[in-house]
Amino acid sequence: MATKRVPKDMQRGNIRLLSTDSTDNPKLYAKTLSDGRESLYLEFYFGYRKVYDERKDMEVVKHDRRKEFLHRYLWQAPRTPLEKQHNKDTLELAKKIRYERQEEFKENKDGYRLRKDRNINFLEYFQIYIDGYTKKDKRNLQLALKRFKSFLIETPEYKKYKDYLRPDQITKDMMEAFTEYLQATSTGEGGHTLYQRFKKVINYAIEHDVMLKNPCKGVTICVDEQMLRKDVLSTEEIETLIQTHVKQENTEIRRAFIFCLYTGLRFCDVKDLTFSNVDYSNRLLHFEQNKTRGHSASSGVIIPLNDGLLGLIGEQQQRDVLIFNLPSHTMCLKALRHWTAKAGIAKHITWHCARHSFAVNILNNGANIKTVSSLLGHSTLRHTEKYTRAVDKLKSDAIDSLPALNLANL
Repeated sequence: MATKRVPKDMQRGNIRLLSTDSTDNPKLYAKTLSDGRESLYLEFYFGYRKVYDERKDMEVVKHDRRKEFLHRYLWQAPRTPLEKQHNKDTLELAKKIRYERQEEFKENKDGYRLRKDRNINFLEYFQIYIDGYTKKDKRNLQLALKRFKSFLIETPEYKKYKDYLRPDQITKDMMEAFTEYLQATSTGEGGHTLYQRFKKVINYAIEHDVMLKNPCKGVTICVDEQMLRKDVLSTEEIETLIQTHVKQENTEIRRAFIFCLYTGLRFCDVKDLTFSNVDYSNRLLHFEQNKTRGHSASSGVIIPLNDGLLGLIGEQQQRDVLIFNLPSHTMCLKALRHWTAKAGIAKHITWHCARHSFAVNILNNGANIKTVSSLLGHSTLRHTEKYTRAVDKLKSDAIDSLPALNLANL
């Protein structure tokens, strides 16, 4: 069967396709530069995968392509014989490079391709990734690596890799065993959370050509995202907590947690609040959520402030001064658990429970779901619906707490 051909000079804006065969992989392109030259590069195609688009609230197809710039250039409009000869020689060399890359790609398409060292230790690579990571979930990344190392040590089949593991030795079978291990050793959504962070490093390795294939493809830990798993504080428990004091308590932690109970803020947001976020004249708090900053059009949140919340914030100070001068998350969590224990609250309360408690309690008091979604800074109602389910369960529990009806006495 004849090979389908594509136009030699197919133009796409300032990009020109130079490959003459539709089966070429990679394909050779020329990109027009402002100085009158064209930069040559290769584009590899690795297939497609389905990903969830939060803005569209649906699965979309994402094509995986990688570019390799050759750092070789053509004259866009050669005038002299020398320029024309330069173009001819450069293009001939670029085609040879493209062919060599294609043969390498074919040879390795069923395995893994490393850009530099084929004997790289993935465990060290993971740690290096963590060391350079600056986002808020760095602790979860470190925990994901720690749990993966424990998995290797505790699984006889993979114990030999506990100190040294090449990327090409990470297989789908290993990932299936790892996810089972995570589910067996985690509670709630813990296994799902750690596996998501583990996959983040795998995807980074693929993006930077340390891996060719994704061993996590098709291996998932499913959770019901609409189920609220964390404990929530009732309005009565919140009142009890407010009235409870402990010796040598940190008043900043106390003020901040109560503020979160009445606003739904996350720890990462409340610790960064400054007086520039407070509009005293209009009694409003406005800030951008750290979790979705730069990733969502709904990252900005505006919360009305009543007298109680303004009292927690205090009098206006310089704009760059922190409202709550908090220690580390670990110290805040220890103080919170000591505080709730003193209040006689047996629930497992973390800082994020304040956000859940806020949502459940205002829904329980009659707020509509759109209002709650806006106050929490959710991009869609889908993220807020789990709280309505929690409210329904609380109502059912309240009814079930009544003495049983003895119909025989009626």
